[in-house]
Amino acid sequence: MPSAVTRVLSDLHFGDHASRVRRLEQLRPVLDGAARVVLNGDTLDTRPSRDGAWTAARRAEVAEFFRQHAPEATFLTGNHDADISDLHRLELGAGQVLITHGDILFDDIVPWSRDAPEAGRSIALERARDPAAANDLDRLLAIHRRVAHRIPQRHQSERHRLRFTLRYLADTVWPPHRVLLVLAARRSLPARAAELARRHRPAARFVVTGHTHHRGIWRRPCGRVVVNTGSYTLPLNPAAVDISRDRVTVRAVVLRVGEFRLGPVLGEFPLAAGAP
Repeated sequence: MPSAVTRVLSDLHFGDHASRVRRLEQLRPVLDGAARVVLNGDTLDTRPSRDGAWTAARRAEVAEFFRQHAPEATFLTGNHDADISDLHRLELGAGQVLITHGDILFDDIVPWSRDAPEAGRSIALERARDPAAANDLDRLLAIHRRVAHRIPQRHQSERHRLRFTLRYLADTVWPPHRVLLVLAARRSLPARAAELARRHRPAARFVVTGHTHHRGIWRRPCGRVVVNTGSYTLPLNPAAVDISRDRVTVRAVVLRVGEFRLGPVLGEFPLAAGAP
């Protein structure tokens, strides 16, 4: 009998005009077959905004949907939903798989953002106040979450589509060097993720992240495998990571006739036999 599957998704960004998840019901097919679903950050944006009631309604909608349609749902925090739970990372397979959103890999959370300088200063200040945090992953993650939650929503809170588009472009691609910052962050993520595991979770052979919206699987020289599950925003390249008792499987997620479904296998890796 096949073992139960934990399925990891991330970066839904539900409620954001840039997200292709217009209705949560679109996700029902991609939940099929999973005994547990892990939402690895940025499920929606819960940061301060001009319309707190709208954010609260989307948050309630997300909670109810996964309560109804997932046998078990675990929400990990991201930089956009730092208060969605008190879980900032998860370890499965007897510590072989480390799952965390990924902004911890950058000292300024989102290095391509106009908020990066202030975020970097705030993180540096908090770390200086707590020097022991440098050797404690959970304390580092807590610092990032406190700082991330103080950053207000920008274009994400805009409900008018045209104004959203203009503000989105202003926030993400102007000035033009922001594109280079995005590409640099994406290139550096695999090495940063492997180093995070080496320093804080040496038993982890797999690191599963999101955050940079760039789907990929990287086999590092140290032997670790880094997986990024992409994003449900444009250009739309999400993946799902299935973790069972004996393997890690990465599959594309495709949008077909308005619904998200599991697509081709992108990679498959064995776990140590018998790891819970």
